[in-house]
Parts: sequence; C-alpha cells; structure tokens
Amino acid sequence: MRRDKIIYWIMTGIVCSVMAFSAVNFNLSHPFGPFEKPFPHLGLPNYLKIELTIAKALGVLALLITHVPRKVREFAYFGFGITLISASIAHFSVGDKVMFVIDPLLFFGVLIVSYLYFNKMADEPLKQRNLGRTSSLPLTSVTHSV
Repeated sequence: MRRDKIIYWIMTGIVCSVMAFSAVNFNLSHPFGPFEKPFPHLGLPNYLKIELTIAKALGVLALLITHVPRKVREFAYFGFGITLISASIAHFSVGDKVMFVIDPLLFFGVLIVSYLYFNKMADEPLKQRNLGRTSSLPLTSVTHSV
C-alpha cells in the first residue's frame, strides 16, 4: 500500500505540475518555449486561455486536496485527459515538430498511471472491509425439508 501511495503521489505531482505550469505560462506576456503566442499559433481564440486557466487550477486543486469527492476527482482526470489529447492534436494539425505532438501524449501516459493508482487506492478500503466475510452472499436461515 505504501508503494502504491508513493507512485500515485509522484505521478499526480507530475501531472499537477505540468498543468499548473502550462496554465501560468500561456498567461505570461513572454511565455517560455518556442512559441511567442501559443494560442494564435495553434489557431485557438485568446479567450480560451481564461477557460483553460480556471479549469486547470480547479483540476489541480481537485487532485491535490485529498478530501475532494471521488466523482469530482474523476471529472478532473477526464478534463486533463481531454486537454492533453487536444494539445497533441492541435500541434499535429498545425504541422509542429513531432516532439510537440508526442510531449502531451507522454504526460497523458503519466495521467493514466496516476488514475490507475487512484482507483487502486480507492478500492483498498473495500477490500479491507470485506476481509472478515467468507462469502459475498447475505446470511440467511437454512431450513431443512424432511
């Protein structure tokens, strides 16, 4: 269980770091990276920055705050997945180098590992609760016919 938690938090930390960095970076007047204006370069409207910044910030909080409901966290995973796949498609569509197409997919892989360990750890209490039961069937009274 301890190993699972370590893997989960490392993968989740990487995902959240990438999302937080990208949300901050594309709002800078001189963003890091090869593109001076990444949204126009990808053919995206500038107002999308606001939506993505808010969505990424909420998603990062949902994954890092441990008492957030499971469904909210799953929604954050889904949103990050859509964002990473869309980024890869956008870079491919404008003819960027392969590195820019593959980079979001690598982080998508990290996101998948984080999600798998999230589910593995969430299922652990259910296993612990059911350890004492010998059967998944409810106990019923048995009558014998003569």
